[in-house]
Amino acid sequence: MTRDEAEQGLKEAGLADDDDFPLLEAAIACAIHDYPFREAEPVRVLAAHAAERLAERLPNEGPEDALAETMAGDLRLNGDLISYDHVGNTDIIDVAERRRGLSAALAVFYLDAARRAGIRAQGVDFPGHFLLRIETPEGPVALDPFSQGRLVLPSELTRRALRAGLTPHVADRLDVLMAPVSDRQALIRLQNLLFIRAIKAQDYESAERSALRRALLDPEDHRPWLDVAAAREKQGALAGALEALSHARTLDDPGEVRRRMSVDRVRLQLN
Repeated sequence: MTRDEAEQGLKEAGLADDDDFPLLEAAIACAIHDYPFREAEPVRVLAAHAAERLAERLPNEGPEDALAETMAGDLRLNGDLISYDHVGNTDIIDVAERRRGLSAALAVFYLDAARRAGIRAQGVDFPGHFLLRIETPEGPVALDPFSQGRLVLPSELTRRALRAGLTPHVADRLDVLMAPVSDRQALIRLQNLLFIRAIKAQDYESAERSALRRALLDPEDHRPWLDVAAAREKQGALAGALEALSHARTLDDPGEVRRRMSVDRVRLQLN
């Protein structure tokens, strides 16, 4: 698959309703958009194997235990504690090969398997660490895909929230801490992480690509286009930056004044 083909796939995913969002295929497209001409079939094979094994476990185990044992035990998908900043930890194709990654990348496999097996699972955009919310007969529970799918108790959620800087009256509210996000937002969080890493490394081409993927995955959000513009401006591609800012202006948002100022600033550099 070429980068252009991956980009077309992301556009199609962006137009899908949240209930029909193709998480696994969109994640593959994101990976190939970053580094094209790679074989993605091992990702699909691993995902299919996960769904089959999970279905075998479910009759005898609770959904949270079956999911954790399948993904972390049977398939050996776990967090990369040794080389946390490894570039492959955010790439779904590399994660499938290495069986290591960050929680937001591992969650793609967890969520895909859960969907196929009929488990009600959603991502949780927890501060600093992506978690999963699994619906059980006793109520929702939180799993940490980075730590072998371990159950995260409410008291630990509160401690993590306090360490992340949330105020005590927010850190005590489980309804807030475990608020689910869509599969689309789960994948966008992964792209946002890539953008932040690329900006810190001053790799503005990678930053532009990750911001563009966010824009394609959520075509009604103006904010990714601002990041596309910023990354292009850093590369000296001022015409492209102006184009991205103009696109952001077409989207309905109260930050119109800020975007207009950015457009004017780039236009002045072009003149």
